[in-house]
Amino acid sequence: MYWLIESQDQLEELYNSGFEDAFVEIIPYSNKIHPVENGICAIYIRPLNSTKGYITSIDHSETLSLNINEVKRVLDKFKRVYVRDKKEFLHYFILKGLFDITLNSPPYIQEYTQTHSYFYQKFPNKKDINRIIPIVKHYEYCKKTFEDLKDRINEPINKFYNDRATVVFNAIERSGLRVNREEFESRFHLLDSEYTYTQFNFKTLTGRPANRFGGVNYAAINKENGDRKCFIPRNDYLFELDISAYHPTLLANLVDYDFGERDIHSAFAEMYGVDYQKAKELTFKQLYGGVFEQYKELEFFKKVQVYTDELWANYQENGWIESPISGHIFSEWNLEDMKPQKLLNYVLQNLETSTNVCILWEIFRLLKGKNTKLVLYTYDSFLLDLDKNEKEVIKEILKVFNQHKLQVKYSYGDTYDFR
Repeated sequence: MYWLIESQDQLEELYNSGFEDAFVEIIPYSNKIHPVENGICAIYIRPLNSTKGYITSIDHSETLSLNINEVKRVLDKFKRVYVRDKKEFLHYFILKGLFDITLNSPPYIQEYTQTHSYFYQKFPNKKDINRIIPIVKHYEYCKKTFEDLKDRINEPINKFYNDRATVVFNAIERSGLRVNREEFESRFHLLDSEYTYTQFNFKTLTGRPANRFGGVNYAAINKENGDRKCFIPRNDYLFELDISAYHPTLLANLVDYDFGERDIHSAFAEMYGVDYQKAKELTFKQLYGGVFEQYKELEFFKKVQVYTDELWANYQENGWIESPISGHIFSEWNLEDMKPQKLLNYVLQNLETSTNVCILWEIFRLLKGKNTKLVLYTYDSFLLDLDKNEKEVIKEILKVFNQHKLQVKYSYGDTYDFR
């Protein structure tokens, strides 16, 4: 069978081939358009037991077009489908037996052909640029991608990231943020609608996600200059839940220290003998820089020191440690200049993210079938686009945070600027 599939008969031959496992890569209209708003130009399918891969053309200027549902029928038949980025892939197809093979370090950086680079530079704003790049060049690019990644198919796949993180971050991206289009475009970039979309990258050193798309850093939207006024509800309110003293709480859970029902920063203020704001400052300095001599005898920090020492001893003895919840491995072969406090901080960042993934999973379960949507998550805050007739769901969501022993405060308004 020829590598280019553009007829139903050819597709049927692939369907009946008996292949069970395949690597699949989506070729969208444009790599600059968010997957929520993108279309599919072609699909590369590389059965693992085949001697070559195949391009199924959906909408390309040089080829006949296949029905996308017929191509999905072929994909559904595979028992296992391996992809470069499952979170991205889920915007196009939801399949069983879907595995992300770039979850482990080092991160994979796509390499385009010279032809791709030429077209991307010559037509930077063309929204279906991949439709006019020669189909053989897409095949060449996909073949190279498979060759680069094929050895990773045999590596253990972290189930937490593959089955949970990819799904919740994909779900947030699908929700999108409604904006005041005029305000948004005056501050950021042009839009085709009144919605903008985020794009998470959790394949970072600690697993803590970045969130950028179209030049906008959605993980750090300025609170002071009015940028947040751009974001408005599709329902009635934007409602934000913020976790208080997140890292101290996580660390307390790790070392089995109980603050009770008290506000944690108030508890620290009492321990230190200072005011609330000064206590916050002192606590974070010690979490990220090491415990000050005058506070080493406090029970909380004594337990933290024991935990840090044990963590470091295990890391030095084994060359790696495994993070709680996620099972993420911090290994000396890809970490530089590690020290006990730095290792603790990495673990806390990973634990923060994995805890949030568990929380997000439950929130999406509670919001199923409702108008209220979760539209943004940023480290210690969760932004809901709230339908006022569904306020009761907030009580259920608060129970989720309570189950994780997390204290939360909330803000709301008719824009994201809650000042």
